[in-house]
Amino acid sequence: MKFTSEKVNELLGVDEAFKVPDKLMLIMMNREKREQTFKKFLEVERDTSFDWFHEYFESEQAERKTKKQDFTPDSVSDIMAGIVGNADTYFESAAGTGGIAIRHWRHDLIENHNPFSYEPSDDFMVLEEKSERALPFLLFNLSIRGINAIVIHGDSLSREVNNVYYLLNDKNDFLAFSTVNVMPQNRTTMAEFNVSRYIDSPIDHIEADINMWRDNVGNKYDFAAKFIEKYSKLKGISHYDTRTD
Repeated sequence: MKFTSEKVNELLGVDEAFKVPDKLMLIMMNREKREQTFKKFLEVERDTSFDWFHEYFESEQAERKTKKQDFTPDSVSDIMAGIVGNADTYFESAAGTGGIAIRHWRHDLIENHNPFSYEPSDDFMVLEEKSERALPFLLFNLSIRGINAIVIHGDSLSREVNNVYYLLNDKNDFLAFSTVNVMPQNRTTMAEFNVSRYIDSPIDHIEADINMWRDNVGNKYDFAAKFIEKYSKLKGISHYDTRTD
């Protein structure tokens, strides 16, 4: 395994494994640092067809005794990807760090496309994950692969949600990273993603260039795009309540 605990700690600049989730989340919310970190990881491993953090997370981060957190083997993920087949939209609850989603992405790429004709806008994922520890790894795995996805951080059963993230490859380029954006906490997004209530404070974080997205893609996934466009214009306005429309 290339990404041992020591290597992950080194790449993220921490001295203890328990510090990794918080540090990685900070990196994921800073585009410059995030893309610098991606390049460091890609110098170690160029094969993006599998979850680099599978064994690392199980050994260092998973709450296996208290919450029975275990990962689906790649062989089982491949069977599931074959059963699901080609689909414009992929949904998964309890997505963990994204291992099954990555294998689905890889299967679709190999079976239905090739790197020369594949456009990231051909695929869209909606993933849900409750774990605070797993979330930054999930965002990392999607963004570094240029995947377009909605990530709902919260409880899939109670629908109590911390925040909803929208990862957007606005260049629509197989070799580009996805931007990381946070959806506004309002009645419309609550209805769209079946949110019963938000349990974290809103995060004002928009990176995507919507004009670039529409130039490259058109109106695919326009629901989320129009909200990013709207709320990016509101950045810097004080006392704006994103919980109301």
